[in-house]
Amino acid sequence: MVEIICSGFGGQGVLVTGMMLADAGMESGKMVTWYPSYGSEMRGGTANCSVKISDEEIPSPYCDELDVLVAMNDASIDKFEKIIKKDGLLLVNSSLVSADRAYRDDIRVIRIPASEIGNELGNVKGSNVVLLGALSYVSPDFDVDYMRGAINHFFAKKGKVNPKNAMCFDRGVEEAKKQC
Repeated sequence: MVEIICSGFGGQGVLVTGMMLADAGMESGKMVTWYPSYGSEMRGGTANCSVKISDEEIPSPYCDELDVLVAMNDASIDKFEKIIKKDGLLLVNSSLVSADRAYRDDIRVIRIPASEIGNELGNVKGSNVVLLGALSYVSPDFDVDYMRGAINHFFAKKGKVNPKNAMCFDRGVEEAKKQC
């Protein structure tokens, strides 16, 4: 089973990030849970979601030992870094997280300037897709080609085909390759 939390401020796409992961897992025949948590504010308040993907039935949607934390801001790391498993993955949007921040030394930290990349590619809402590209490259639990197709399929089902999403995904993969 893979346990993931996607966390940030409302409006950063963290809930959609989790939905894309859950949808990709479901489309590949896995058992999945997606459990959102957010404040009453629409944008700017805290938001996160827990995602579990497994070959077997999942008894609870709550994540207690993370394999992956996708963190869009410092507050997300403050809240969830402590529950990442030893040798787990912390994927950081370095555009919005302090450059001099210290991290646990028993986890793998990948810093991707996701917001900058999304802006550069003309897709200001694409930072989450950038991070999913990076995640698909650095995590053994995901496949780059499958995830690229799954994300395209996710948006196509909603009638929101945007070629810039593929560009964001591919840049996330490229940035992750530089750190591995």
